[in-house]
Amino acid sequence: MSIQNSIQVAAAVIEYEGRYLITQRGPHTHLAGYWEFPGGKREAGESLTACVVREVREELGVEVTQPTPFAVVHHDYPDQSVEIHFFFCSLLENDLQPFGCAAFRWVTPDELSDFAFPPADEPVIARLRERAWTS
Repeated sequence: MSIQNSIQVAAAVIEYEGRYLITQRGPHTHLAGYWEFPGGKREAGESLTACVVREVREELGVEVTQPTPFAVVHHDYPDQSVEIHFFFCSLLENDLQPFGCAAFRWVTPDELSDFAFPPADEPVIARLRERAWTS
């Protein structure tokens, strides 16, 4: 599949006290049961930053700070191509509720490897683990 036909996704990399927020994909979704950084598909006419803010609100019921670009990953799955834009942001409130996901967890960079993530997330996980070693 070509990058032109890829699905654009925005994802939030939210860190608090050395842990990252991850969410589990619900049943009956693409890659059900996998863990990921909160986010989702960009809607027509929506900016990527507006997308990540909306997706965090829909999945977890909380607001985040202005997203800052971190990484872009292109990945071809057998059934679709994705272009994921990862953004750093922080929570403005801490009353998380799993509205649009099966579960959520706060994990250290080393613990990220204990969870099954989609292949497209692997480069970002590697960068976050490397960042933890250099800080």
